[in-house]
Amino acid sequence: MHINKMTLALVGIGLAACGANEHNTAEDLNVLPTYLGTISSKTYDGATDDLLTAGLGATGLAGATPAYADPANPTSAELRRNAIYANYRAVLDINVNSGYGTLYGPNVDAKGAIGSGQGMIGGTEYIAYSDDGTGNQNVTLMVQIPTGFDINNPCIVTGTSSGSRGVYGAIGSAGEWGLKNNCAVAYADKGSGTGLYTFDDDSVNLQNGVRATRAAAGKNAIFAPALSDADRAAFASSSPARIAFKHAHSQQNPEKDWGKFTLQSLEFAFYVLNEKYGVLAKDNKSHIVRLTPKNTVTIASSISNGAGSALLAAEQDTKGLIGGVAATEPQVQPKAATGYTVRQGGVDVTGQGKALFDYSTYAALYQPCIASTAAAPGRCTALAAKGLLSGADLPSQQADAKARLKAYGWLLDSDILQAAHAGTNILVAVTYANAYGKFSVADKVCGFSFAPTDAAGVPVAYTAAQKASSFATQNGILGSVVYENSAGGAKAYNFGVSPSSTLADQSLDGFLCLRSLATGVDPVTGGALSGTLAAQSARVKAGMAEVAATGNLHGKPAIIVQGRSDTLIPVNFASRAYLGLNASVEGGASKLRYIEVTNANHFDSFTNALPANIVPLHVYLFRALDAMLASLRSSAVALPPSQVVHTVPRADNTTLITVANVPPIAAAPGANAITVSGATIDVPN
Repeated sequence: MHINKMTLALVGIGLAACGANEHNTAEDLNVLPTYLGTISSKTYDGATDDLLTAGLGATGLAGATPAYADPANPTSAELRRNAIYANYRAVLDINVNSGYGTLYGPNVDAKGAIGSGQGMIGGTEYIAYSDDGTGNQNVTLMVQIPTGFDINNPCIVTGTSSGSRGVYGAIGSAGEWGLKNNCAVAYADKGSGTGLYTFDDDSVNLQNGVRATRAAAGKNAIFAPALSDADRAAFASSSPARIAFKHAHSQQNPEKDWGKFTLQSLEFAFYVLNEKYGVLAKDNKSHIVRLTPKNTVTIASSISNGAGSALLAAEQDTKGLIGGVAATEPQVQPKAATGYTVRQGGVDVTGQGKALFDYSTYAALYQPCIASTAAAPGRCTALAAKGLLSGADLPSQQADAKARLKAYGWLLDSDILQAAHAGTNILVAVTYANAYGKFSVADKVCGFSFAPTDAAGVPVAYTAAQKASSFATQNGILGSVVYENSAGGAKAYNFGVSPSSTLADQSLDGFLCLRSLATGVDPVTGGALSGTLAAQSARVKAGMAEVAATGNLHGKPAIIVQGRSDTLIPVNFASRAYLGLNASVEGGASKLRYIEVTNANHFDSFTNALPANIVPLHVYLFRALDAMLASLRSSAVALPPSQVVHTVPRADNTTLITVANVPPIAAAPGANAITVSGATIDVPN
């Protein structure tokens, strides 16, 4: 069949004439995108090994961590298995009371029916680097094509990794939905991923997870820092046990390209699908293009950073690759906080449209105070001494910390989760300071570095077994945050003693420094920064500007889902603000829908571990994807209206979550409708 040549050029599939025949026709050939390196592939039978569970099945994913035959030398197959195990469990609560095995999980099919099998899915997995030939970028892209892929009813869903995770980071979210629905899944590690570099032995991760020396890896390392051999040796000598990792230390600010990498993953998917299903051309070497965005349903999806990547990809999609978007809890940063208004219950919200580094550095000041105990009140005490907190005792100081967070834009719904997020925002603040400023690992911005630490907080080197398994066990942010300037010597941040206070205040001086990089002023005195700090702040702000979202989805249908209790990426800063920005940009042409779910937060793995009795947001990702797929396949199927879904918490965590706790997205939400009037967003209570 003849496919429009412009469409093919847009998806990066080249066109070539096969030589004139008697009818002088040309064939549309499938051509490898120029940024792709060597493609490796492996087919899994769905019985002994598979795409979704790496042969573990639903039972194995819920069981103990699989053992390596030789922990010091795990095979690439073992590392893949354990990476899938760790990443699946990282984004889902693997507890029967939370809905695993009944509401979600490999044994629950695409229609929600509970099966007794293990839910393994056979098919072929393709992996390649996206790079310019230098080996400096090496973004890992992966495509999984399930055995049940229907060439006559084709679909592709993206699964860009959440957080800083490696290429299997979305296996349990968009990956599982796509495979169950017989769609190809296009994954990307988005230039972060598990790129652990250890100075003590000059070693790196390869694409398949196996460790190698930097010299042996050459251009095939996931990541190696851009330091000379002399600088590497000097850093290793002066800072033993410290490590570098890709998201923080690549000096590329990978987030600015997350949309591009998501689009590349789709181009990769079209390439391998056409290699697999396209007929041979007359040259008996090339394949004729059979699948294009014109005849294939394509959905950009994922969660958290991956969801933000999906939105950025849709904004940047000049090639018509994406048909629609369905994403949850997006880490998306609107380029403007003005020009639109967000209201809840008729009252303007506070803090709409803040940037990630802004609010994460703010949280990094106050959440550790909320998590403090009477035996270790140092963070609260030090904040109060600097005039940044009120209250004569620990309970009143913690109450003031919560009040300040709410005044900055967090909702009351987050109060019970603030303490649990203290460590997470520490990692975010330090990692993104390095990433946005494109700093070298040797810069130790604001006195912070990364290393494994012992029970006393002292940096210690990774063991050989820890390094060997790093591809599978790490989430892309590696080691502990170490405060180099702690009185008495470098310690893990939570053991750090600030020079200015001489208190064990969890390294407050360092986090005040990070806060100053976000704002450009000293958070204690309010004075403008100067010298080195001013220059560093300018670099960080430049990086923040590079990742800002425009809000323009170009009329693409999209569903954003977020939990109202999200404490890592609060709704006022992200999804609500993005809806407002989109309304101000697209107006009546917008096809964006926003679903806000009460009692749902950013980490489903918290569902069965907190007194808040949080419900799983994961259920609503699948429902949003179902709705988008149905709408893209039939113009007669309308997307659900924007709305608040009121869930029903359990009495306690020993009670099974059922569909009664997580009601469906309504076709007619009535009083629960979220309305858009001009550039004003009204969210009901």
